[in-house]
Amino acid sequence: KEAINKINPKVPPEAKEEALKKVLNIPLSSQSIVVANKNFHKMLTDGVDVEYRRQDGSIAGDKVQLIDKSNWDNNDWLVVNQFTIIENKRNRRPDIIIFINGLPLAVMELKNPAAEKATVKQAFHQLQTYKQDVPSLFAYNSLMIISDGLEAKVGSVSANYEWFMRWRTIDGFTLAPNSIPQLEVLVKGLFSRIGLLDMITNFIVFETDKDKISRKIAGYHQYHATRKAVEKTLLASAMGGDQR
Repeated sequence: KEAINKINPKVPPEAKEEALKKVLNIPLSSQSIVVANKNFHKMLTDGVDVEYRRQDGSIAGDKVQLIDKSNWDNNDWLVVNQFTIIENKRNRRPDIIIFINGLPLAVMELKNPAAEKATVKQAFHQLQTYKQDVPSLFAYNSLMIISDGLEAKVGSVSANYEWFMRWRTIDGFTLAPNSIPQLEVLVKGLFSRIGLLDMITNFIVFETDKDKISRKIAGYHQYHATRKAVEKTLLASAMGGDQR
């Protein structure tokens, strides 16, 4: 609510209240998490559609932004360890939740590397259990991270285990050596403020195959290759560029 007020100063209070209600009341059931996720993602990237009456009596349409994409420091950033969620009489505490403007956009499940049976696949299964027990958390989710201290992978709310992938670069130019822990590479390579907002707003798509909706996240190579291609295109098309 605070972020909506700060980011949208020209929008009337009643329209901002309407946007808040839309964000808080996304229809959800355990069978429709991806549908709810898709609906919220559109609000997150495009803004929340609202209407209000002008002083002359006419109806105006507008969009309420949930994230300030032009100034990432104008957003509220919070990482919380063991955040408790109570839903359907179930009490669950994911290891780490990353909030932007109060929205739980990423969740991490981290297994203890000292535990013999604690594997990265167990971390994946733990997140699937959370999806059943506290589904409202995943209506807002952009990224899911799993790690056992050795391996670390990122995936989407609809992805099977085999589609959770390692993030292999920090700077976008070179592959990180295996001497650097995978979780460190993933956090430093993907969770800078500007990089995280860029990934969430520009590198996530939804694909519909018959009655199934899948959420797809760009891999590290796709993300950096696209950014470089866009940069080269802008240089080529600018004044003095080779126009190729």
